[in-house]
Amino acid sequence: MQTAYSTPTEDILTPEYTPTHADTNKRFVNYLVDFVVFYAIIFGVSFTLAIFSPDTLEGLDTESPGANLLDRLLSLVLYGLYMGTVESIFKGKSLGKMITKTRAVNYDGTPIDIKTAFLRGFSRAVPFCAFSAFGTPSNPWHDRWTNTLVADDASLDKTRF
Repeated sequence: MQTAYSTPTEDILTPEYTPTHADTNKRFVNYLVDFVVFYAIIFGVSFTLAIFSPDTLEGLDTESPGANLLDRLLSLVLYGLYMGTVESIFKGKSLGKMITKTRAVNYDGTPIDIKTAFLRGFSRAVPFCAFSAFGTPSNPWHDRWTNTLVADDASLDKTRF
């Protein structure tokens, strides 16, 4: 969309930024990196607990019938909490997004707020949410439900971040 400007310098002073959806491959890399980092943190915390407080881990009953389901649900919730925290602290970025030079933003290209970051994070706890990311452009449930998208950094107004 072309905008008519009254002076030639006005074009330089008021650029239009339209967020560009990150492609599916970048989104997949984001997911893999963030998933690995999350489980590395969980492993580190568990390892530290095992060293300094072995009695804490002995109380976990992994043999009961519902333990596996409970572990999976707890992992989903902790992953949502982790992603919400990271995206709120780093203004829509996670380690995966830093690597691929992408960022979670509102549809209009503005930064997400803390509430939106946590809504995005906890939306990921919905079973099979990861499968909703397949397609081009990648538009998973946690983006749709929070009116956000993951955009390439180059398409965003740098003065807002």
